[in-house]
Amino acid sequence: TGNLTIAGALSAAAASTITTADNTDTLTLTSTDADANSGPNLRLYRNSSSPANDDVTGVIQFEGRNNASQDFISSEIKSVTSDVADGDEDGYFSISVMNNGTLDLALGITGSETVINDTSNNHDFRVESDGNTHMLFVDGGNDHVNIGTSTDHGAVLNVESTDNAITLLLAST
Repeated sequence: TGNLTIAGALSAAAASTITTADNTDTLTLTSTDADANSGPNLRLYRNSSSPANDDVTGVIQFEGRNNASQDFISSEIKSVTSDVADGDEDGYFSISVMNNGTLDLALGITGSETVINDTSNNHDFRVESDGNTHMLFVDGGNDHVNIGTSTDHGAVLNVESTDNAITLLLAST
């Protein structure tokens, strides 16, 4: 009970739990170094004696409770080594979010591509501009792409403008 100050390194050989009874920061990493290098640093290190493709190298889960007093993961960040061959190492990074009771993959990143909605859920993708909430809108449930609107005008690609300026220009130079 009380406070514990450690002047040297802290090492634990078993799982540890840090608990607070209020909304203060539960864990703070502080670096007082004055140089331009990174700090503080958090390292998740999987030091396996037999590394293999598709090893999960780290997971951060954000958990809470539902109204039935059951724990659930509201979102998750995961890192995987998709190829561990020396000189050909590849990684995979994903973000999943709870949607109607299922943890759905929302974003996957590899060294060669970034994929949104790789699991083909009814998941929309929307980009706002300064004056348009649907500057780019991919409607995952209706399989169409909109530019400047959220309205499906019956095409796979719907482009809409609210003024008389050029709305669509295809040019060859």
